[in-house]
Amino acid sequence: MLCTRLTNAHILTMDPDHPVAHDLGIWRGRIVGLDEAVTSLPAREVVDLQGATVLPGFIDSHVHMAWAGLKANTPSIAPCERVEDVLAVVADAAERKPPGAWVDIAGYDQRALGRHLTAAELDRVGRGRRLFLMHDSGHACVVNSAVLELLPADVPHEDGFLVESAMTAVRRLRLPYSQEEIADAVEHAARACLAEGITAVAEAGIGGGLLGHSPVELGAYQLLRDQGRLPLRVQLMAAGDTLSPRAAHRDDGIPRALDLGLRTGFGDDWLSLGALKIYTDGGMMARTAALTAPYEGMTTTGQLQDEPERIAELIVDGHLAGWQLAVHAIGDRAADLALDALERAQDLRPRPDARHRIEHAGLIRPDQLPRFARLGLSAVVQPNFLRSFGDDYAQIMGERRAPWMYRGRGFLDHGVTLVGSSDRPVTDGSPLRAVQFMVERASLSGRRIGPDEAVTVDEALHAYTVAGAYACRWDDTAGSLSPGKRADLVVLGDDPRRVDPARIGDIEIVATYVDGHRARTGKA
Repeated sequence: MLCTRLTNAHILTMDPDHPVAHDLGIWRGRIVGLDEAVTSLPAREVVDLQGATVLPGFIDSHVHMAWAGLKANTPSIAPCERVEDVLAVVADAAERKPPGAWVDIAGYDQRALGRHLTAAELDRVGRGRRLFLMHDSGHACVVNSAVLELLPADVPHEDGFLVESAMTAVRRLRLPYSQEEIADAVEHAARACLAEGITAVAEAGIGGGLLGHSPVELGAYQLLRDQGRLPLRVQLMAAGDTLSPRAAHRDDGIPRALDLGLRTGFGDDWLSLGALKIYTDGGMMARTAALTAPYEGMTTTGQLQDEPERIAELIVDGHLAGWQLAVHAIGDRAADLALDALERAQDLRPRPDARHRIEHAGLIRPDQLPRFARLGLSAVVQPNFLRSFGDDYAQIMGERRAPWMYRGRGFLDHGVTLVGSSDRPVTDGSPLRAVQFMVERASLSGRRIGPDEAVTVDEALHAYTVAGAYACRWDDTAGSLSPGKRADLVVLGDDPRRVDPARIGDIEIVATYVDGHRARTGKA
């Protein structure tokens, strides 16, 4: 007897051996069969979907769940566009905290103001508190003098504005979040993901780096799991700086590792260790993505996170220690560094199925595409970046480089695995709105950005299902609705392949199923 049979559905399985079905059988969280293989079997529950479209649950291969959940409950200055309005919000938030306390403010983006805030301006409203305004990119912050006084003198800043490693120095001044706080934030973000049809995510960097929240951050996810509060599947990327030198046997060839040699693959279907997250550069929003030529109308070419030799060494060491690598590289100069280091690593110790990934791949020159393919890399892109910020990004890249941003067709035509993700909460996390952009290549204003990089609807859906499973090494259990795989699926109010592309992002998420059970989402 089946646990559940879904019937009268338009099922897009993403499995070329059985691409479309009308019935799907579920037993103990797994898909046991399709169509005639299950229609005659008894079932405890039969769900008539009345012709609704069913797809594999979307996989968001690059998210920041703890940050997203914490941000949702933090006072925000978005969408303030005047300095006076921003300072009024900050003043109110500071008033609610005791003297000497830290005050977090979300939603900071200098582009809305036309310039950066200054420490002196924040001092006027700080009331003796330590103010920390997090840039929406996650790569910068603005603080007041009460914070600057705590920093070593050699930490660079521009009147309270700090980027990349300087921001990390500020974050390290603070006590870590508790595991309970992190767990609550992750659960909040997970419910929002479920409401968008997402059934599995890859958390892009815990325990260190720019966005770690505690040196024992993994324990927060275990706490959720132990309490039965982990509502979707999570793969955790350890931040690169969590690795330390280990006195392993010389035959192991492991220069650096986590305690006990933990690495990619440890865990189970619900919670596991994924790739090692390594930063090379910053981001376009903060103008810190590392480019080979200056930003349009500016003299800066962005910056690398560290000395290039040190970054390359970490990439090589991670590869030698057996990790899958997720290398953050947004600018083309950063991509050069990542490609060179990954090629060197594979030369030292060939690992044909390492499945290393380049996270973001925000600006990739035509000559870099064949190297992606030759090294077997996946490109984990965020289409909604250009949907939300495309007008600004196109302007700072200029006419020649704008078509190279967050590519689609270029990767596919070179045989590179194209993977969809959101970088939640930097911008909109909806997979369907991302699919719409991948097809239309149109920003919110309607501006076409790199129209030659457009892909088909099927290719875009593949990026959020089959390719996401491959990049996260879940391809044996997820990504398609095939017998034996996990019963993770999303029920849609329409077929993305049949509606006008301009309507794809507005298709209703009717229900999301995880492990064969209808999930409780974050919808009101």
